[in-house]
Amino acid sequence: MLLLNPAVIGVIVMCTLCLLRFNILLAILISALIAGVSANIDIITTINILIKGMQGNLETALTYILLGALAAAIAMSNLTAILIHYVSQLISKKTFWFVLTIAFVACFSQNLIPVNIAFIPILIPPLLALMNKMQIDRRAVACALTFGLKAPYVSASVGFGLIFHNILAKEISQNGLETNLSDISSVMWLGGVAMLIGLFLAIIYYRTPRSYKQSSMEAKELYDSNLDIKMSKKEWVLLIGVAIAFGVQLWSDSLPLGGLMGLIFMVAFGGIEYKKIDKVMENGLNMMAFIAFIMLVAAGFASVIRETGGIGELVEFATAISGGKLGGTIIMLAIGLLVTMGIGTSFGTIPIIAAFYVPLCISLEFSHAATILLIGIAAALGDAGSPASDSTLGPTSGLNADGQHNHIYDTCVPTFVFFNIPLLICGVVFAMFL
Repeated sequence: MLLLNPAVIGVIVMCTLCLLRFNILLAILISALIAGVSANIDIITTINILIKGMQGNLETALTYILLGALAAAIAMSNLTAILIHYVSQLISKKTFWFVLTIAFVACFSQNLIPVNIAFIPILIPPLLALMNKMQIDRRAVACALTFGLKAPYVSASVGFGLIFHNILAKEISQNGLETNLSDISSVMWLGGVAMLIGLFLAIIYYRTPRSYKQSSMEAKELYDSNLDIKMSKKEWVLLIGVAIAFGVQLWSDSLPLGGLMGLIFMVAFGGIEYKKIDKVMENGLNMMAFIAFIMLVAAGFASVIRETGGIGELVEFATAISGGKLGGTIIMLAIGLLVTMGIGTSFGTIPIIAAFYVPLCISLEFSHAATILLIGIAAALGDAGSPASDSTLGPTSGLNADGQHNHIYDTCVPTFVFFNIPLLICGVVFAMFL
């Protein structure tokens, strides 16, 4: 039975515990153990698989901690006040345009300057005081950030999108349907349109003002247009250090190396006082360590889920009961949603489902374009809304810098509703007519 599938059990337990406000780290660990045991893997072997699987996100975890230190160094300087002072003059004071601007900037992190989530802990915490003054509901901003992290790679063959589309083309071709990059690009933009509709709906839904406690920086000091704030040597060093961090990342394709080089530059040239290095690292850990450990454990959880064999059974189940085109479409998308929710990555979902979905689509006589769209959206579903995805953990890391943003109810639930539902509808409707 489907409900006895270990992958289904693991994901349902994880999501249920998270929705009950149980600690997310413990929720993922407990869910992994339950999934393993339900697949007749003994508990010791399960925990060993989990620990070994955690290696998959070691780089991401280190990146989070180093970026947290960069953000902490900036927060301890006047650069925060300077940034907010000038940004507040440029960004519209209307909630709708403010949130759209955040989404627009976030899109650059996937293509123009492909740093993924690296910009969030640096850009967003300094803007929280401005958001508080404008009484912006942070759930709308969470949706904007997730849109910027996800929609570009879903819809465009640029930056991370080029990686995603290449994987999609490769896996579809290897499983019996010759596909090139132009075929992917000609179809997957529909997914981006669905997410854009979801973003507009989220901004409209969360337009009601929401009050937050004011940050330690007094708003009247930050938003006074007559305030004379000047950049000192320390602030210039910090700013150059951030630029170095991003530059090294682009050159080396290594976010941890970029973060480390940025910190070294800041210390060497006085952006971070030598006697305050420990304080900077401590504040960075306070900001990002929990998120980093969640990413580590999430990789272990994904490893356990794959080891149970439950994902293969799920896809075979979809093949067996698909029926006609409509039934097959709905089942394929639903299972794609479940798989990605569990493993937390759209990129890793494609190879898992393509081996079964391509033959299924051919047997149901879906067009080439419809097959691409179904597999692409099935893989993309669940990245938004997954408690273990960097598309949700990234926004939370910035928006919760002052402890007033809940990961599950303020990031995961809103992004799940406003992005997965439009993507599901898009997948079903267009797959039937392409």
